[in-house]
Amino acid sequence: MAKVAAPAAGAAKAPKKKFFKELAVINADNCTGCNACVEVCPVDCIYTVPGEIQPGLQTFCDIDLERCIGCSLCERWCPWDAIDMVKTEKIAEAVAVKGGPPDYVEKNWDRLVGVAYELQSQYLDNLAAKKK
Repeated sequence: MAKVAAPAAGAAKAPKKKFFKELAVINADNCTGCNACVEVCPVDCIYTVPGEIQPGLQTFCDIDLERCIGCSLCERWCPWDAIDMVKTEKIAEAVAVKGGPPDYVEKNWDRLVGVAYELQSQYLDNLAAKKK
């Protein structure tokens, strides 16, 4: 059996220190890539994703959940109602069904849903610790 090397010191991400009740999720099927949300985001957590077939024409936006602060500016400014504020305890489910080009979520599962699930788990663990 092959040995798996331990991660280098400091390589693992530290748990989040501040948790937000809601995070933004872009419904990629409704997003036109107009970038209105990108312009208003105070933490630059929104980025443009080029389309697969016609990269210049089929763009849409996505959100780096690890940087999102749940301010809802993007949701308010989106002219296409493509952004929803989702309770953090349900964020993984929302990201898993966010749509987009065929296979987008599946191809990027670890980066999208994996991160959402980790944030959701940390949030729920933090809530449980506060109740003790």
